[in-house]
Order: sequence, then C-alpha cells, then structure tokens
Amino acid sequence: MTNTKIRVRYAPSPTGFLHIGGARSALFNYLYAKHYHGDFVLRIEDTDIERNVAGAEESQINDLIWLGIVPDESPYRPNPKYAPYRQTEKLAVYEKYANQLIAEGKAYKCYCSEEELALSREQQIAAGIAAPQYDGHCRHLTAEQIAAYEKEGRVPTIRLRMPDNQTIAFHDLVRNDVIFNTNDIGDWIIVKSNGIPTYNFAVVIDDHLMDITHVFRGEEHLSNTPRQIQLYRYFDWPQPEFAHMTLIINENGKKLSKRDLNILQFMSQYRDLGYLPQAIFNFILLLGWSPADNQEFFTTEEAITAFDGQRLSASPSTFDPQKMMWLNAHYIKQLSAEDYLDFIMPFIKQVEGIERYEKDQIAFLANLFKNEIKFGSEIKELAQPLLNFQATADSDELLMLEQEKSREVIAFFSDLIQKAPNLEPLTIKEIFKTIQKNLEVKGPALYMPIRLALTGRSHGVELVNIIKFLGLDETLKRLTVYR
Repeated sequence: MTNTKIRVRYAPSPTGFLHIGGARSALFNYLYAKHYHGDFVLRIEDTDIERNVAGAEESQINDLIWLGIVPDESPYRPNPKYAPYRQTEKLAVYEKYANQLIAEGKAYKCYCSEEELALSREQQIAAGIAAPQYDGHCRHLTAEQIAAYEKEGRVPTIRLRMPDNQTIAFHDLVRNDVIFNTNDIGDWIIVKSNGIPTYNFAVVIDDHLMDITHVFRGEEHLSNTPRQIQLYRYFDWPQPEFAHMTLIINENGKKLSKRDLNILQFMSQYRDLGYLPQAIFNFILLLGWSPADNQEFFTTEEAITAFDGQRLSASPSTFDPQKMMWLNAHYIKQLSAEDYLDFIMPFIKQVEGIERYEKDQIAFLANLFKNEIKFGSEIKELAQPLLNFQATADSDELLMLEQEKSREVIAFFSDLIQKAPNLEPLTIKEIFKTIQKNLEVKGPALYMPIRLALTGRSHGVELVNIIKFLGLDETLKRLTVYR
C-alpha cells in the first residue's frame, strides 16, 4: 500500500432499492476502507432523473446502516472539502470539465439525430460488424456545418474523441492484467443533449475530486473502465486502482437478474421477512470473498481485520437462499432472551388471536420456536395452529383420529389431565407413561392423536410445551371433539 489514505466509495442510483449486488459492493468497499483505516464514502448518482424512485435514496441508506455499513461521508454527513454528494447538485462542475475537453480538442459536439444514429447502426450490422459504434460523422465538422445544424435547431451531445488504435491496460485487483484497444470503443457521449453528464463521464470527475483511491464494483462495469481511464489520461489525473467483482449467479448458473422472482434480492424484502442484519452481512461477505482459514461466522470487527482484498474470487459467486436461511437461523439462536423477544414480537403480534393472551404467555409461545424458525415472519405460520385451531384435512391423519385406539388415548389423556396438579412438562410426561402402560401403545400411536387433536398438524414443537401453552380449558375443549 502507498502512504495515501485509502478512500473508497459506493455510489448507487436512486432508481430502486438496495439490491443484493449493491449491498455486496457497498460491503466490500466498506471493509477494504476500514481494514486500511481509510474512508468509506456514499455518493448518490441521481442524474437518471426520469428513473429515480421517490424514497429510494433514503431507503438504500437506511438499509446500509441497518447492515452495519455506515458511511464516513454522505449527503447526510458531508465533508465540506468534497461536497456535494449528489450529482444533480454539481452539473456546473461537469459542464466546466466538458468545455475544457472541447477546448483542448479531446471532445466535440455531435449533432447526429437518433434516427441517423439508428440508421448507421443498422448499416454496420448489415455489413457484418458485430459491435457497431459511432461512425465519427461529427468528428471534423466545419463551422458552416455546425451553423447549419444549429439553425435546424439540433441540440448536440458531447462526445469524447477516443485516440486511434491505442492500448488501454490496467491491473485489476481481481482479474489481474486487463487490456483493451481504443478501436473497439469508438467516440462515446460524455454529456447528453439535455446537459446531463453520462455515467462514465461524471464518475471520473467525482472520483477525482473526492480523492477516491480504489474502486470496487461489479463485473458489469469492466467494459466501462477503458473509457474512464482515457478520461484520466486526458485530464492528466492519477487513476484509482480497480477491482471488478465477479457475477452473482443463481443455482442454475445464470446471472442473477432482478426479474428473477424465485429469489428475494432486496434488503427491504429480507427485513420485512425477519432476517437479521448479521446474517445478511455474513452471507454477502462470503459471496465472492473467502477467508484464509475457512472461518464461517464473522463479527464486523473480525471481517474488517480479515478483509485485505487479496482473496476476492475470480469465479462467479452462487447465491444460495438455503445458505442464507441457515445463517439466519444460526444468528436467531444466538440472540439473548431479551433481544430475541424484541426481534420476534413485531411478527408474532400479527397472528390472529394473539390479543387473547397475556404478555408472559406470548413470551412463552415465542420462545417455543426460537430453535425452529429460519426467519422472523415464519413464526406467524408456526404459531397459527396453537392460537387458532384448524382440523387436519389429511386423509391418513383423519383415519388415525377415527381409530378406536386413538379415541381411547384421547379420552384417557383427557381424564388424567383434569386430575393433574399442573401442566408442567414433567407432569404431562408422566401422564403419557401411564397411558402407555395401561393402553399398551407407544410412539406415534400414543402421541400423534393428541398432537392432531390439539393442533391439526402432525409435527411441530414439543407436545408437552403445546399443552402448557394452551392451558387446561383450551386443551380439553380441543380434545373433546375427538373423544
């Protein structure tokens, strides 16, 4: 490392909410900065005005902070040296640098219409050109041609004049040495006709003015890098180091798409379902990075210490929803009794009928499922049979309940439980031992009729705890139906 202070940035567009890929980019930038005692900057690239979504900026920032990825600088925590942090607030800055490039002959105004550009593209494709690019029509316009176009009322874009047949090479922290040729790029637009800078132009200006030293971003930005490097060359600015993280793919090996509804991909969805930030943090950490010692669970401090950027994977990273749930279940189990109740109460309070129970009963019910649930909202389904009985509709289970032996078990259990001194688990277990001895039944034949009669389900939490929660009156009420 150099003596320059590390400064990295995460620069989302407020066109949507925090996606799993964006969260990973933010996390890796954050960990790299903190590992080297640097700064993590949050910048908002909001120039795609028509696609901006109301509330998206605030939502993304809140989700980052929820994950523990707290920016050192942001629109809400600006450093006066680098402010502003939204692109729409510094359009004059981009205009200044675009005019500089024009004055130096490194950029030019392009008056080609959308129809003319489309026709040129079609002609190139017809000629067998696999990757059509701008044909350079406006590269050498005369003053008379420019005047004619302006008289027509054409509003120009501004294009960067790419040098011919030059190599643009850089060392990528993930992909090692990467080489492009300028002939494969063509002159590209840096400022649109409405005066809004394009991404590749604005990001270079921003990164330079904010002293960004390292750029960690997704693989899809790799082809943008030579365009950006050419700008650094034209301005004679030092360029940051780049690290292009590999694609996130689904279990079928295809690139994770926001249109893939089989996988939840937004932090807001996971928050609503009851995933813990520690679980998502840990899951994303291992999505394209591997520790030297195969450690599986990390605190934030441990992740900062371990993350030096040298073990970023060069292979695609598979998004495994089952691994995500497994991690979440692990972290739920690790919660203290108090933290668990704080976490689970908003979900259990949504279950119909919960209002009939006292606070200590609700706490008891919630704790029954602490080692069962994989995410918070799952408790709503698990607790439903205890709070609101619904008879089984399964033909095999109904057949079991109709058997004479099952009805004997239920009747015997009902009689004994009324005489019991309490409904503590040890007491209920003794009742089952008595039934087993007297009716000569055991296993499913002993327990399943009671479970089905009380919950309508063939599986769930331990039966003795179900009875303790329901209490004597409710237990007898449910058993009476099947006596």
